[in-house]
Amino acid sequence: MWRWLCWWRPPCLLRRVVLNFNYDTTEALEGVLWSSRGPWCVLREVSALKAGQPAMRMVGDVVVHRSQVAYLQVVE
Repeated sequence: MWRWLCWWRPPCLLRRVVLNFNYDTTEALEGVLWSSRGPWCVLREVSALKAGQPAMRMVGDVVVHRSQVAYLQVVE
């Protein structure tokens, strides 16, 4: 009976997002928010964004602590 609740997930999970950091306004990460458990955000297919430079593709998963994130933007 409770299984119908299992479809729900946070609205930005499994979507392409941009994470903006609170310590540097010129750098950000763009990728798929794969997991968000506890204080950690896991991104896949990540590109590092820096003002005035082309995006740099990163290999593997990137783990970011939520205390370092100023805000999150959903791209798609």
